[in-house]
Amino acid sequence: MTDTISLVERLGRKRLVPVVVLDKESDAEPLAEALLKAGLDIMEVTFRTAAAEGAIKRIAAKFPEILLGAGTLLEPDQVRRAFGAGAKFGVAPGLNDNVVAAARAAGLDMFPGVMTPSEVEHALAFGCKIQKFFPAEAAGGVAMLKALEGPYAHTGLKFIPTGGISLVNMRSYLERPSVAAIGGSWMVEKKLIAAADWAQISKLTRDALAVAASRP
Repeated sequence: MTDTISLVERLGRKRLVPVVVLDKESDAEPLAEALLKAGLDIMEVTFRTAAAEGAIKRIAAKFPEILLGAGTLLEPDQVRRAFGAGAKFGVAPGLNDNVVAAARAAGLDMFPGVMTPSEVEHALAFGCKIQKFFPAEAAGGVAMLKALEGPYAHTGLKFIPTGGISLVNMRSYLERPSVAAIGGSWMVEKKLIAAADWAQISKLTRDALAVAASRP
């Protein structure tokens, strides 16, 4: 399991986690190359398709410099498969005790999804100091994050808000001290991947990185 402080520091270098859905394993390497070309060495491949496990294996083998995560982990078996494939962290849309326990058993850092104080505390009880705030915009957005910082900032808790975040509003999230990074899929949309438009993916990623780097 990665040291939590080191993981927060690594996320803090770019503060952007692209949330990727791959229908074909063969798209894994060119997508990873497009992100690296833009200057981003972090990505999350979601377990929403049959290609996810194989794609993670391919990226982990060819691009070990990428901080590679597995997302939408809904079952313990997916956690074990993601870890075996080479994922360095796991992400879930919600907080499932069995999934978090499986991640701890495997030695995989887990970012469970939360949107209420009770869920935040539940995840903290598992030792999860990095949590996915989801669905960010629908759950109250920046105002909700600010409210959560009051009682929990002293714990060292960090959030990765995801859901409804784009180039337009990402800066407002990154200005919050509790935010380690933001998650989003606009720079890696499925239609761009299907069209093999790697140049556009690189451009959108560079644009997002520029906004992240220009924060106060």
